[in-house]
Amino acid sequence: MNARFACVISCEHGGNRIPARYAASFQEHLHVLNTHRGYDHGALALARTLARALDAPLVAATVSRLLVDLNRSPAHRQLFSSVTRGQPEAARRAIVERYYVPHRQRVEAEIARLAADGRRVVHIGVHSFTPRLRGVSRHADIGLLYDPGSLFEAALCRAWKEAFRRYAPRLRVRRNYPYRGTSDGLTRTLRRRFGLQRYAGIELELNQARVLSDPKAYAVLCKEIADCIRRGFDKLARGKLLQ
Repeated sequence: MNARFACVISCEHGGNRIPARYAASFQEHLHVLNTHRGYDHGALALARTLARALDAPLVAATVSRLLVDLNRSPAHRQLFSSVTRGQPEAARRAIVERYYVPHRQRVEAEIARLAADGRRVVHIGVHSFTPRLRGVSRHADIGLLYDPGSLFEAALCRAWKEAFRRYAPRLRVRRNYPYRGTSDGLTRTLRRRFGLQRYAGIELELNQARVLSDPKAYAVLCKEIADCIRRGFDKLARGKLLQ
């Protein structure tokens, strides 16, 4: 992507698939699978568009977060949902080994491969969020989650926000909203694993109110978002703040 940095795209909550061996446990919870609790609406389509626009590898998962949450640390209390938390320990261990570990290993492997030639790797984890949670409305279309302690991550998110302001001004973009970029998640784990000089982890959060029912219109929106992300990369590459 650039002589000085490379990019990896991941999507941890791309679908609401429940493997056949666990289907019986979810018979009474099928209605939840199609909600924001089951998966991130629109995230996979956006991740695919970004990967194409940035010529970046994509690591995506379609198993429902209600089976196991691929964006949580192994010891996190929300790694398993209320449906799977009560499974026997052996069953939970099997879920982790079959679905959780392989996804995270694939993301790590892509980062390590691209970092091998000395470039810093920018990892974009693509997610979406419900416009209203526990009675509180979320006032943003796009959230950029990053570690304020990383000068590179902060500069990149500023460049992206400026690109959205110039080229897609109708989209409201906020940094570290609706969550903090330092909260438990895959990017935080990988910052510790690779270090801030080799790795930058950004979570791109899209408001699900923007996930339109018209697939063609949503595809246009995804391309518009990807174009702003690419322009932000280009601007940063021309600048000097790459430390």
